[in-house]
Amino acid sequence: MSAAALVEAARALDAAGFMPQKSGNLSQRDGDGFLITPSGQPYAAMVADDLVRCGRDGAVRGNGRPSSEWRLHAAIYRARPDAMAVVHTHSPMATALSCARHPIPPIHYMVTLAGEGGRRGIPCAAHATFGTEALARSAVAALGEGLRATLLANHGVVALGATLAGAVALVREVENLAAQYLALRAARIDPVLLSEAELAEAAAMLGDYGRPV
Repeated sequence: MSAAALVEAARALDAAGFMPQKSGNLSQRDGDGFLITPSGQPYAAMVADDLVRCGRDGAVRGNGRPSSEWRLHAAIYRARPDAMAVVHTHSPMATALSCARHPIPPIHYMVTLAGEGGRRGIPCAAHATFGTEALARSAVAALGEGLRATLLANHGVVALGATLAGAVALVREVENLAAQYLALRAARIDPVLLSEAELAEAAAMLGDYGRPV
């Protein structure tokens, strides 16, 4: 993973409407710390030199001011050795659902990409103020040991991946699932949830795709 790839991913998600008003943030592991997008800077104008290097505890190494959500990223890296990249967005549909503090149930087999065989769907972490250690703890608790994505109550979504591309793909899929679920609710149609056996079969099939997660 490279700094240039992190900038490119941030710009792409911003252009897709996932990070309005300079919201959201991305990071990737960097040695025993991580590299994260800066605070309050428009993504369209961001370059690799603007990224901020942080230690394991979030302490800045060098110049710049890290995203206000650096605690969220630091906590996930400490708790999840499998996390090589973390992406946090305010994508419209997932954020709308988070404002209802409502998880995404296993309505579609793509939910298995979030981990744990899709059995938990996409949960919604307990509310905590943005940028706080409390939010970081809440997200880590919702993710547990096996999930790779969770909604953040009244806030947005966060996903981790073994690669940056995988984390980005996952937040895009969470947005897609949120849109599908909200469409069903708007139509007053109750979705038929996938069974554990159906989810297990789907997870096995998706494992053959070699998707970066």
